Amino acid sequence: MTKEVSILNTSGKQVGQIALDDKVFGIEPNLHVMHLALRRQLNSARQGTACTKTRAEVSGGGRKPWKQKGTGRARAGSIRSPLFAGGGVVFGPKPRDYAFSMPQKARRLALRSALSARLENMVLVEDFSQINEPKTKLMVQALNALKVSGKILLITDVDTLSKSQLELAARNLPQLKIILSTNLNVKDLLEADSVIVTKAAVAEITERLSK
Repeated sequence: MTKEVSILNTSGKQVGQIALDDKVFGIEPNLHVMHLALRRQLNSARQGTACTKTRAEVSGGGRKPWKQKGTGRARAGSIRSPLFAGGGVVFGPKPRDYAFSMPQKARRLALRSALSARLENMVLVEDFSQINEPKTKLMVQALNALKVSGKILLITDVDTLSKSQLELAARNLPQLKIILSTNLNVKDLLEADSVIVTKAAVAEITERLSK
């Protein structure tokens, strides 16, 4: 099944219709799988470099600080015990990898779910060939014409990105993020208030996720 949706140019005028595959853009979003994919992406971005030293790793403390008996103090074998300031840390963090794996089918389902969930906030654009100069003003005019606001995600294809001045015209706009269709991810889709997708990117996404 396919769904016909209007496609616009950067002036905001309708230039035709495009068919969206319901298997990619029209499924019932699976919230659990989307949550797993988002957790996986956030976990993979963590450095995992937090590190503390145990009592075996801190320097000093080789000598018994005072004799076992007769001082009236509690017995102690090392000043690097976790009981002392400057001592080792008990069960402290060590470098680790927070990433976990997901089956490829589940990752694809998460992307299809995110695309379907954001369809109402999605604007489809023919291309950005009209942005032929690296001027922020041209990009702002295009966004205003497309009636998008807030945090904007622009999904494009390599061909459109290389043949236009899109990247240079957009880099001074902090609310706009450009990604390639090959780098599509759940986090960016869910964070954006508005999503713009080029016609060629729709074709690439459909081909990859409809399998």
